[in-house]
Amino acid sequence: MENSVSLIKPKLSPAEIKIINLVIDGLPSENSRRAYARALEEFFIWHAEENRPELNKALINRYVKILRDHKLSSANINQKLSAIRKLATEAEDNNLIDSKIANGIRAVKGVPFRGRRTGNWLTKDEAQMWLDAPDTKTLKGVRDRALLAVLIGCGLRRAEAAMLSFSHIEQREGRWAIVDIVGKRDKMRTVPMPSWAKATIDAWTYAAHLQEGFIFRRVNKGMRMMGEGFTEQAIYNIVVGYAEKLAAQGIAPHDLRRTFAKLAHKGGSPIDQIQLSLGHDSIQTTEKYLGVEQDLTDAPCDHLGLKIR
Repeated sequence: MENSVSLIKPKLSPAEIKIINLVIDGLPSENSRRAYARALEEFFIWHAEENRPELNKALINRYVKILRDHKLSSANINQKLSAIRKLATEAEDNNLIDSKIANGIRAVKGVPFRGRRTGNWLTKDEAQMWLDAPDTKTLKGVRDRALLAVLIGCGLRRAEAAMLSFSHIEQREGRWAIVDIVGKRDKMRTVPMPSWAKATIDAWTYAAHLQEGFIFRRVNKGMRMMGEGFTEQAIYNIVVGYAEKLAAQGIAPHDLRRTFAKLAHKGGSPIDQIQLSLGHDSIQTTEKYLGVEQDLTDAPCDHLGLKIR
């Protein structure tokens, strides 16, 4: 994979470069590929400095301790550890290490989070300002309004919004929903959609003369649609652009996802239903433990209190 190798410094051996590429080639997100490549590169450089001892659980535990001694955040360490666990799996699958050793590496515990993680989110009035901000007299503005409506109204990740297609949008139980969207770690879920968000998508696809394929497309300076799809980076740039316009520096796409959760919760939506819409990793355990089923008639997006003017 050409892009993969370009991330690796010459310090690494050909075998190490090969195994890194095996690890990251199966990742769906370009951001994840970069992060995992960087984490494994750092690990192999450390491993070489230690004279390349045998890979095993004790070695990985020692590496985690060193990361903690360097005062890295829990999230940073756990991301690096996730990359190493996947390395163990790929090495096992390719008969490079014994299954017992691979299982031991995968069993290394992550670092617990200390305190409560904080982030940015918008109030209801601020979120309404964001939905009103795009200039809907232009094709770009109509697209941007639809994009912001999906990010705020459905809580999608930017990677999910980039891959959103006509085939995902269906009616279920008398309402519109984003059906079978694939999120992190290839997990599939259905996300209820508020009627006002669907209206913005309809306005965009009508103005752009779109009927199939990906929903969001590039619009050039001449206000003409270009290409067949959209990138995660393009979504990031659009959100940051509106953050600057609205004097809301620091707001990024994930903060709009967090805004969805905050407004839905304040509006009275049950936490377990919000988790289902967001597709958090722990929701499978929550579903089994509580016997929770997603409520499409009273969904989190119905509690946001927003509208399109």
